[in-house]
Amino acid sequence: MIVCEFSVVPLGAGESLSEQVAKCLKIVQESGLPYQLTPMGTILEGEWDEVFQVIKRCRDELRKGSKRVLITIRLDDRQAPPGRLQAKVRSVEEKLRRM
Repeated sequence: MIVCEFSVVPLGAGESLSEQVAKCLKIVQESGLPYQLTPMGTILEGEWDEVFQVIKRCRDELRKGSKRVLITIRLDDRQAPPGRLQAKVRSVEEKLRRM
């Protein structure tokens, strides 16, 4: 199971990317994988192949309107049960309350 933060940015699209982000988020939602949208990217949780298939679909969608896209990917690849997206945040919040 991996937790993956990624962004796919079409170069030359201008300042606002909300339309492109919405197209990618639709693909993410359709995947059924747990996700979290952030101001700088999207975080997915799932198996390696299914996560990378989502990223590839996002890339393919944005390449329809752009000759070049910049893709950034950060991975946490760990043997662990599902639900890490929420568990990682919850763990920090619990520690913060004890401080």
